[in-house]
Amino acid sequence: MTSPLTARDRAKAERADALLAEAARLFAERGYSGVSLEDIGAAVGVSGPAVYRHFSGKQALLGAVLIKVSEDLVSGGLRVAEEEQSAEDRMRALVGFHVDFALGNADVIRVQDRDLAHLSDEDRADVRRLQREYIDMWISALSPLHNAPADELRLRVQACFGLINSTPHSTRSATRSKKSTAAILSAMAHAALIA
Repeated sequence: MTSPLTARDRAKAERADALLAEAARLFAERGYSGVSLEDIGAAVGVSGPAVYRHFSGKQALLGAVLIKVSEDLVSGGLRVAEEEQSAEDRMRALVGFHVDFALGNADVIRVQDRDLAHLSDEDRADVRRLQREYIDMWISALSPLHNAPADELRLRVQACFGLINSTPHSTRSATRSKKSTAAILSAMAHAALIA
């Protein structure tokens, strides 16, 4: 049996979450090389050395950002896929989930696109493993809807991700927050998958 979290434990977890969010924002703005631990600490009101209480360094912080988002995609994708009974509804739910994720996490997508090479080998392997798991989930959802070889299904899924994940680069923040943007992206992504 686990003991309940203390106020100190909660505060530490909240600080770690704040560091992850600010690291993602700053890495997206300036790139991994353009951000120091002092910058990240200052963004949450602590000194650079205080960041070491939560993460072993800037590379570990980058790894935590990208691993967490990959884990969130896998767990969220599984959750929405399991809620749907029909293959069509499952695919639409996955598309909607990913569109919502992309529109709400533009910073993390920019970081993933630009700074993946800065990860440690171990963290890069974890991110790639989680990405494969997420892609395989989509392929399983798509296969009942489209009679095609696995390689073609993989191509369709990855092209769909490219379409959805391009929005942080091709839209402004105000546009990303509109419901019509999500509806357009969802329709385009679904059409691309089953075309």
